[in-house]
Amino acid sequence: MPVIHYQHLLRLTHAMIAALGTPDDLAHMVAGSLVEANLRGHDSHGVLRLPWYARFVDDGRLLPAARPSLAEQRGATARIDGAFGWGQPAARLAAGTAVDLAAEYGIGLTIIERGNHIGRVGEYVGLIAEAGMVGMAWCNASPSVAPFGGRHRLMGTNPFAWAAPRGPGRAPLILDFATSIVAEGKLRVARAAGQSLDPGLILDAAGHPSQNADDFYAGGALVPFGLHKGSGLSVMIELLARAVAGVEHGATEYRGYNGTMLLAIAMSGVVDTDRYLEAAERFCAAVESSEPADGVPRVLLPGQPEEATRTQRLVDGIPLAARTWDDIRALAADLRVHGV
Repeated sequence: MPVIHYQHLLRLTHAMIAALGTPDDLAHMVAGSLVEANLRGHDSHGVLRLPWYARFVDDGRLLPAARPSLAEQRGATARIDGAFGWGQPAARLAAGTAVDLAAEYGIGLTIIERGNHIGRVGEYVGLIAEAGMVGMAWCNASPSVAPFGGRHRLMGTNPFAWAAPRGPGRAPLILDFATSIVAEGKLRVARAAGQSLDPGLILDAAGHPSQNADDFYAGGALVPFGLHKGSGLSVMIELLARAVAGVEHGATEYRGYNGTMLLAIAMSGVVDTDRYLEAAERFCAAVESSEPADGVPRVLLPGQPEEATRTQRLVDGIPLAARTWDDIRALAADLRVHGV
């Protein structure tokens, strides 16, 4: 398995995105987002996506030079027009706008219309939490998940993310998960590595359980987490994205469009901020000091595994499946990007 230093991977990713016709500042944002996902161990949302994005550019689904913009603001709410450009800059604009609105109104709600795949959703609620606010996000995607009790794909992986600030010098708590039992991108990682899936993650095209990732891409479906609970949460996210962000998917192929809603809540509007931070630290300390179950080294808070992975990969490099690295090298050759 190749191991690539993050700075080299960042330079290469930036060069490839720029070669697709992306202005330098937007390429910087997208490349940073992808490599940061790899640093945090979310390889499903990292540079593995580059060939996928390139296909979207080739067939016109993704307009690499398009810039997101603030389309409309009404009080504490705003609409961001993604212009079918890169999803990451649109999501960063939506997060920043939500923070600005919350600073003025106590709460800020933004939606992204005409948006492409935004990557790791936790990145954007993390930006809100770094501004000292609570951040929440809901996002729908193309059909890939069968509803609870169903046989065929109907809903997206529909991630939900939530972040809350901690005290000075501490990373915010970030909770970020798909409402499917596993993210679609993790199937890509397993397929690239030639690995079988754990039982209970996917169905094949006939609706039968499978452990072969290829069966998903041949018309199968992911399974929601938590039986009816994950399925019900996914249904509600679909309603938000379809009704509010205007993203209604009719195709069964995973096409990369996201309907996204971001919420920022200013802590100062509802509670004394110092009191909140003190209470948050007491509770976090209680969780971390709780007695672990047999075979568990220690109890972790949301986001701590990612922080530990990031610290390690900054030093040791980012491991990539051989197939993923081969795909990236092939794309770089097609784009005439050197230095791979």
